[in-house]
Amino acid sequence: MGSSEFSWKLADHPKLPKGKTVAVVVLDGWGEANPDKYNCIHVAETPAMDSLKKGAPDRWRLVRAHGTAVGLPTEDDMGNSEVGHNALGAGRIYAQGAKLVDLALASGKIYEGEGFKYIKECFDQGTLHLIGLLSDGGVHSRLDQLQLLLKGASENGAKRIRVHVLTDGRDVLDGSSVGFVETLENDLLKLREKGVDAQIASGGGRMYVTMDRYENDWGVVKRGWDAQVLGEAPHKFQSAVEAVKKLREVPKANDQYLAPFVIVDESGKAVGPIVDGDAVVTFNFRADRMVMLAKALEYEDFDKFDRVRFPKIQYAGMLQYDGELKLPSHYLVSPPEIERTSGEYLVHNGIRTFACSETVKFGHVTFFWNGNRSGYFDPSMEEYVEIPSDAGITFNVKPKMKAVEIAEKARDAILSRKFDQVRVNLPNGDMVGHTGDIEATVVACKAADDAVKIKFFK
Repeated sequence: MGSSEFSWKLADHPKLPKGKTVAVVVLDGWGEANPDKYNCIHVAETPAMDSLKKGAPDRWRLVRAHGTAVGLPTEDDMGNSEVGHNALGAGRIYAQGAKLVDLALASGKIYEGEGFKYIKECFDQGTLHLIGLLSDGGVHSRLDQLQLLLKGASENGAKRIRVHVLTDGRDVLDGSSVGFVETLENDLLKLREKGVDAQIASGGGRMYVTMDRYENDWGVVKRGWDAQVLGEAPHKFQSAVEAVKKLREVPKANDQYLAPFVIVDESGKAVGPIVDGDAVVTFNFRADRMVMLAKALEYEDFDKFDRVRFPKIQYAGMLQYDGELKLPSHYLVSPPEIERTSGEYLVHNGIRTFACSETVKFGHVTFFWNGNRSGYFDPSMEEYVEIPSDAGITFNVKPKMKAVEIAEKARDAILSRKFDQVRVNLPNGDMVGHTGDIEATVVACKAADDAVKIKFFK
């Protein structure tokens, strides 16, 4: 819709008087759940938030930050900071995550994008490797999306394809891996009948191979790297179905913790290690358990484990997994095209805005809030302040982070009377919560509450 076809004019708010500054405070990672000793918000002293809730119970609302409320396909889909701030800033719901992938695959748009063109450059001489969770659970990946991608890639010139499977048993029933591998093998057989050299190259259980998160255990990623890139694993099989069945017979084995394996030919040589000139796609749409592998595949300067070999590949994610790190730099499905965000409406209506957070969430109250758009809409109407995050430490070491500094900047902006909207993000609950350190997260929750107090009660 062109700008001439609609009005930027906003109607006056029925209750908020003109001239009042509106503060939008995102307490990242903050939520409500049953009280217990692991509920850090409940355990922490949070007098400011408690008083806001008790002071206006009729106006206290819970806002959903996952599932269909932020454009994800089902209520089982976990939200994240990026989609949450997209939705908050846009004031509308846009397709995100798996839904975005479904639309791109259904329309064929995925094969016209820059990401696919980038990996396609390798199709003549190299192999296309697909790495991800083999599951129909719909949390991290979906089998039907992989099937469509295999079909589409082969129709668009991929002559040699290797799939590196990660078995699930967490989002789906344990033991279902055998059926998934059989289905995939059947699809690959049909591709081979059409002249495409397509087969499974390696595998392993998701919690033991590749899919670690939050840099908890790089050994998990290394086991995957050894099998997928180096073609080395403690178990070698000529058939993936046989591999999964046999490895499940090991005492206490299950799909989640299946040992890594590689598929070899009759001479015992791995059929699909990743080498120079190959293309690699990680086909999970959910980010949290793909970021670590993305770093290993993309970063020249990498010291988390000895990669032994760092192949010169063209790598793309199904989506971009980390908008802040711009990781990976290439991806098959672009973020949604979000237009006419609240920030743009505000400048068109002469409403002055101030946005502030520390580095780890600064992009969320600016870039993501503004619909994945860098910079100002109108520098004369907006001021963005970034407070540098503590570099080189995990956030549980300094759980108070920069909450006080953010709060003071916001308070000063409010008192300056220069701004009509002041928006900030207090990252403590999210960033410290991700570390899994209970004591530190309790400190973090109190720090966020203290920051709210500085903004409104002092």
